[in-house]
Amino acid sequence: MLKDLVALTKPRIIRLNLFAAFGGFWVAAQGAVTNHIWLLIWTMLGSALTMASACVFNNYLDRDFDTKMARTRNRALPQGRLTPQGVLIYAVILGIAGLAILFGLVNARVGWLGLLGMFVYVVIYTMWLKRSSTWSTSIGGVSGAMPPVIGYCAINDIDAGAWILFALLFLWQPPHFWSLAIRRRDEYRDAGFPLLPVVKGVARTKWQMLPYILLLIPASILFYTYGYVGRYFLILSLGIAVVWLIHAVSGLRAKDDEKWAKADFMISINYLMIVFLAMILNTNGV
Repeated sequence: MLKDLVALTKPRIIRLNLFAAFGGFWVAAQGAVTNHIWLLIWTMLGSALTMASACVFNNYLDRDFDTKMARTRNRALPQGRLTPQGVLIYAVILGIAGLAILFGLVNARVGWLGLLGMFVYVVIYTMWLKRSSTWSTSIGGVSGAMPPVIGYCAINDIDAGAWILFALLFLWQPPHFWSLAIRRRDEYRDAGFPLLPVVKGVARTKWQMLPYILLLIPASILFYTYGYVGRYFLILSLGIAVVWLIHAVSGLRAKDDEKWAKADFMISINYLMIVFLAMILNTNGV
């Protein structure tokens, strides 16, 4: 049962997003994290619980759809190992705890940002757009872009740094997810999810990925121009963005869509890791 309760929170997603939140906090603190150690702890804990709550709500609301996909049919709810009522209560408790920490022990600004992220993910994305529109991935990206902004705004106001961090995560998500969706489009089609590769086709999806990846380049330049990071961040972030863009363009002529999408997905993961590691190691540096 404990294993199922942990799995409902989607730990891998939480780890990735906490890494992004830490990056945002580090930039705001200009590396002087030890001066704000308790604020960091409460920010990370509140963010983790809030994200866990949203993921549990997602599992609760998608339980019927999960039975239709090989990737999800063995989850606790489709298999009946946990009851829907119990999972719903679990989601509510996690959400109340997470938001209480963000509002009460960090600040109201990050509390509202956490609540906004939950609302977009649970209501706008899961309950509405995921079931009805190809725009679900793009608009749902608002929630996924919140972690680094929350980390940043634990210390700073919502300024240029917060908006650029938001842009980096918001722009990264659609091409990252679409590369996965291309590989599993048949499963999503059978489950009834109108994702872009399902409704518009793979070729259209590949074209639509390009502007998101391309816009990551000016976002990185702006982060450097405003003085939040040093030139090593600029070099590394631009380098991996260009690699990703070249690979994405090559996909327009790829004969094996699955092989191409698998490689593109791995590049997207490496992009995020490299960008945030460079951000942490080269904050306000040379």
